[in-house]
Amino acid sequence: MSVGFIGAGQLAHALVKGFTAAGVIATHRITASSPDSDLPTVSGLRKMGVNLTTSNKETVNKSDVLFLAVKPHIIPFVLDEIGPDIEDRHLIVSCAAGVTISSIEKKLLQYRPTPKVMRCMTNTPVVVREGATVYATGTHAEVEDGKLLEQLMASVGFCTEVEEDLIDAVTGLSGSGPAYAFTALDALADGGVKMGLPRRLAVRLGAQALLGAAKMLLDSEQHPGQLKDNVCSPGGATIHALHVMESGGFRSLLINAVEASCIRTRELQFLADQERISPAAIKKTTLDKVLQQPGVTVSGVANGNGKSGLSLFNTRNPGIKKKN
Repeated sequence: MSVGFIGAGQLAHALVKGFTAAGVIATHRITASSPDSDLPTVSGLRKMGVNLTTSNKETVNKSDVLFLAVKPHIIPFVLDEIGPDIEDRHLIVSCAAGVTISSIEKKLLQYRPTPKVMRCMTNTPVVVREGATVYATGTHAEVEDGKLLEQLMASVGFCTEVEEDLIDAVTGLSGSGPAYAFTALDALADGGVKMGLPRRLAVRLGAQALLGAAKMLLDSEQHPGQLKDNVCSPGGATIHALHVMESGGFRSLLINAVEASCIRTRELQFLADQERISPAAIKKTTLDKVLQQPGVTVSGVANGNGKSGLSLFNTRNPGIKKKN
């Protein structure tokens, strides 16, 4: 088995590091493509022994399991590019937030009658083999394909199959969850520093508290509310602290954060469905280089079957400002 990554950013780097640490695949059997060879993640992958290329097609040709690890709005253009190179052996795994299996299958059906597509949502703790991953199976993917993906993802943390309509909510919870945890940890450490602790010690103590609490919960059959109550002595310091958190709307903020992430995930799917992308964003892909030349004003490019598979905003449109 060989694995490929379209995109060599943070997610690809984290998954490769997790896979190799788990021993499920050797780095020389992994290929990743990126148009930017100067990215820190690309350098990291190269040091691990991963095969790097600027060609998405080369990654496809060298892979059996192909992870789509690019931004959601890039996915349609990548599929137009690599579609003709997809073969029966390929298992396509999309990690892009909000991009549905049906939208990917619709693209690939132009080139293959039964493209095997799966969708997964994971998170960056896969790098330390403590990830949280869910996946959904496409129309043409078989049971063995699901088992293969689960074998890979279970090697870097928790993995389970869900119905696809739950994945957007998973994105809001565990997909974005590490960012919530890091923000909370940063704030906890600030509190420790305010009260006199050295920064390094404050960060370590806060991280250990979160790690220990998570492990206690996973090893216990108790509700998190009960475990919280177990820490609170009557009239003690902790219950006073929790009162302050409740007064500040701590629970509501977390609930709203999960909801906001989920809603944005659905918006990203809408943007991907429009197949519109700014000239600044298109430069981040490895699509036809002519589209990256100064003065390009393309509104549609035929994808080989008579249909317009790519649409760009006109670069002369005064409503679009070029980013420096």
